[in-house]
Amino acid sequence: MTYETVVKLLAQYRDMDTDGISMETKFEDLGIDSLDMVDLVMALEDEFGVELNVENEKILTVRDLVEFIDNQKRGASEE
Repeated sequence: MTYETVVKLLAQYRDMDTDGISMETKFEDLGIDSLDMVDLVMALEDEFGVELNVENEKILTVRDLVEFIDNQKRGASEE
């Protein structure tokens, strides 16, 4: 579920087909910089209903982001 949502939002953001995005896709390869990531994180926070503090995280790939979101969702549900 997380992966599909992230891919859908990335594809919409970059105006591209979802087929071009995999777990190993690097944000750099999609042309997504730190400012773009701020916009995406805000959209993902709205979508998943959790706060995503990515400032100190090393998120380079779609997999990194999916795993980070899943961990944040687990942490939020335990509170």
